[in-house]
Amino acid sequence: MTDNSTLPAQASVVVIGGGVMGCSTLYHLAKAGITDAVLIERNQLTSGTTWHSAAQVRALRSSRNMTELIRYSVVLYAALEEETGQATGWINKGSLSIATSPDRMIHIERQAALARLYGVRAETVTAGAAKEIWPLMNAEDVLGAVWSPDDGRVSPSDLCAALIKGAKARGARVFEETAVTGITVEANRVKGLETSRGAIRTDAVALCTGLWSREAGAMAGADIPVYPCEHFYLLTKPVEGIEGNMPTLSDHDSHLYIRDDSGGLLVGCFEPMGKPIAPGVLGENFAFQLLPEDWDHFEPMMLNALHRLPPLETAEVKTLLNGPESFTPDGTFLLGRAAETDGLFLGCGMNSVGVATGGGAGMALAHCIAEGHMPMDLHEVDPARFPGCWNDAAALAQRAPEVLGKHYEITYPARQWSTARHLRQMPLDQAWREANAHFGQVFGWERPLYFGKTAEPKPGFEKPDWFAKVGEEVRAAHEGAAVFDQSTLGKIAITGPDAERFLDRLCTNDAAKPPGAVSFTLLLNEDGGIEEDATLLRLNDEHYRLSVGTGAVKRVMAHLRRGLEGSDRVSLRDVTEDFATLALAGPEARAIAAQFGAEDLITLPYFRHRALEIGGISVEAARLSYVGEAGWDLTCAAKDAPALLRKLKEAGAVPAGFFAQTAMRIEKRFLAYGHDMDTDTDPLVAGLGFALAWDTDFVGKDALKRRKADRETAIDRGGDGVKTVLSLLFDDADAVPLGHEPVLLDGAIVGQTHSAAFGYRVGRPVAIATLDRNAARAEKIEVDIAGRIHAAKPVTGAVFDPRGTRMRG
Repeated sequence: MTDNSTLPAQASVVVIGGGVMGCSTLYHLAKAGITDAVLIERNQLTSGTTWHSAAQVRALRSSRNMTELIRYSVVLYAALEEETGQATGWINKGSLSIATSPDRMIHIERQAALARLYGVRAETVTAGAAKEIWPLMNAEDVLGAVWSPDDGRVSPSDLCAALIKGAKARGARVFEETAVTGITVEANRVKGLETSRGAIRTDAVALCTGLWSREAGAMAGADIPVYPCEHFYLLTKPVEGIEGNMPTLSDHDSHLYIRDDSGGLLVGCFEPMGKPIAPGVLGENFAFQLLPEDWDHFEPMMLNALHRLPPLETAEVKTLLNGPESFTPDGTFLLGRAAETDGLFLGCGMNSVGVATGGGAGMALAHCIAEGHMPMDLHEVDPARFPGCWNDAAALAQRAPEVLGKHYEITYPARQWSTARHLRQMPLDQAWREANAHFGQVFGWERPLYFGKTAEPKPGFEKPDWFAKVGEEVRAAHEGAAVFDQSTLGKIAITGPDAERFLDRLCTNDAAKPPGAVSFTLLLNEDGGIEEDATLLRLNDEHYRLSVGTGAVKRVMAHLRRGLEGSDRVSLRDVTEDFATLALAGPEARAIAAQFGAEDLITLPYFRHRALEIGGISVEAARLSYVGEAGWDLTCAAKDAPALLRKLKEAGAVPAGFFAQTAMRIEKRFLAYGHDMDTDTDPLVAGLGFALAWDTDFVGKDALKRRKADRETAIDRGGDGVKTVLSLLFDDADAVPLGHEPVLLDGAIVGQTHSAAFGYRVGRPVAIATLDRNAARAEKIEVDIAGRIHAAKPVTGAVFDPRGTRMRG
C-alpha cells in the first residue's frame, strides 16, 4: 500500500501517523480537493494502536456535536465499501447497556433522554427485554437497560485500507517505513519537516501520532499531554450459543464490554485503575506488538465477567490481549489547531474511541486544515484546553490510569479527579485550605467550590450533601457581603500604539472608550460564532487588560495572535499569575468599603474601574458583578492577596465558592462559555446584542448582519425555527436539573437546557435553555430529567434580578 517513489519536495499538507485518525484525515483532505496531501508512517499502517482495537462504534456522546462525529462515522463506514470496493467489516447489530444499580439506571435514563434530544435511536428496556436481546447473560441483578439499535462495529485494518484506497484514488500519497526526524518551525509557523527519506516543505502538518504524540509535538514546540496505559481484553475459542453476530453488551457497573468474536467471546474492561506504561517501553520499533499478559491485574475483571456470563466458566481461553492505548488528562481526545504553533494540527489522544470517532474526527480535522475552522463547535476537544503543567510526564503517569478507570464510571455532577492534583495553586490556596474548602481542578488550578467541608461529598443525582453550605454562601452574598476568588480567570495584557485599533477589530464592543472604561465584549470568528466572552479594561491609552474564562486563556491568546496583522504594533502577554482578583458582592459591600475610607470605591460608577488603596494595598477596582449582587472586582498583585483577603474578612466579608457563584449567575441569566454559548451560538439568539458595537468593524460583523436580517425575516413569517436563549424556573423545588436535558411542549422536543442549578434566592431549581422562539411564549413547558417530566416556566431574562437594589451604607 506504500508509495515507493521519491518523497515529494513539497506538499500542501503532511499527515504524520497511519492509524485510523491519520488515514481518515488523509481521506478527507483528498476528498476536499487537497490531492497532493501526503501521509507518512514510521512503520506500517495501523501498526500502533488501531490494529488491535475492539472497534466498537457507539453513537451517543455527551454533546450533540460529539455525537454527530460518530454518526458521521457510522454513515461513512457503511458507505466506504461501495465507494472503494474495499470491505470495512461494518456490522450493525446495535448495543445494549445494562444497569445493576439505581444510580446507573438514572444514568442510562439520562442517556436515553439525550438520545431523544440528539435524534439517536435508543430506548429504555426492562431486564427481561435485555435478557431477550442478550440471552447468554445472567440478568438476575439487572434493573434495566438502554437498547441502541444503530450502533455496531468495524474491522479496523479493513477500515483503514478502505480510507487509504479512497484517498489514493484522489491523488493522495502514502509513505510507510518513513520516520519523521524533525519539524521545521520559523516565526512560530510550520515550514516543513525532515524525514528518514528527505525533507518536505509544507505549511500544514497533522499530527495523528497516537501513543507517540507527546514526543512528536515537542518537535514543533507544542504541548500534547497524552500518556499510554495498558488495555486488556480476553478472547475465547468458540462458545456454544453464539451464532453469527450479536450486539455489544456493556456492563459498566462491572467495568466490562462484551461481544462475540469468531464464534467465541471478546470480554474487555476499563478497570477502576489502569496500568501506566513506563517511558521507553514503546520504542520506535513497537509495531504490531502487544504487551505481556497480566492475569493478576485482570483477575477482578474476570470474576465480574464470570458473574455476567455463565458460559465463560467452561469456555477455552484463546488469549488475554494487552495492547497500549493513549489517554489525555480529562478523557477526551485532542482535535484541531495547536495553540503554540501555526500550521500544526492535532488528531490524537483518542482515549479508546479512535475507531468509533475516527471517521467524523478525521473529517473535522481535514475541514479545519482546509477551511481554517471546525465544521461545528468542538470546544470539548480543543487542544488549547490544557495548560503547560499537563505536559509533565509525572503528572500524566498519575492521571492516565484514573482516566482509563473512569471510562465507564457514572458521570455524577461535580465529579472530581483524585490524581495529579495541586499542579497550580491560587495565591490564596493556603487561606482556602484553612477555611476547609472543597476544591475542584480547572486548567490545573485548585479552585474552591464551597467552604466548610467536613467529609468527602457523596456522589449522586439527588440534592447534594453540600446543598445547605452553598445556600449559606449565597445568603451571605444576598444579605451581607461575600468574597469570591476570581484569580484563576485568564488575564491578558494587550499593549502598544495600535492596541485600540487591534481590539476594535477583534472585539465586538467599542475599544475606543477612554481609560477607566470596563466593557463586556465578545470575540467572534468570521462566521459570527462566539470564540469567547470577555471583560475588557482600558488602563491607559496603550494598555488594556482582557479577562477571560479560566480555561480559555491559552485559546484566546492563540486567537488574538492569529488576529494580528503585519503592521500592528501590539504586544500580547498572559499575566494571569501576576495578579489575584477578589470579587466583593452584597448589600454590605459598601459598608465594608467605608471602613477603609475608600470613597473612590463607593462612588465608582458601573462598568468603570479605578486604581486605589484598600487598607494600604494597591488595587484596581472594577464596578461589576457576576452574581447579580452589587459589588466590585478587586485586582491586586498576587503577593498582596492574603493581606487583602484578611482585611475584607475582618470587615465582615464571608468566603463563597464557585458553586454559589454558579447558582447566582444562572438566576441572573449570565451565560458561561462552553455551557450556554460556543462557536455555534449566534450572539443575537443568546441575547448578547448589547455587546455589539455596530459602528465598529469587528470580525464577524458581516456574518452577524446577514444572520440578523435572516432572523427578522423568519420572525416576520411566523418565527418557525427561530431560537432564543432564556431562563427556566421549575415548579418542583425537589427537581434536580443538571443541564443537557430535553425541553418539551405538548410532548414534542422544542429545546434543551444548558446550565442548571438550584436558585437559592428564588427557592427553586433554575436553568438556562435554548428553545424554539414560539415555544418560549408558552406559560409552561416540561423538562425531561432522566425520564421524569418536570414542569417549568419560561422566563425572558433573569429569574432573579436585583435591579433597583442598592448597596447599604
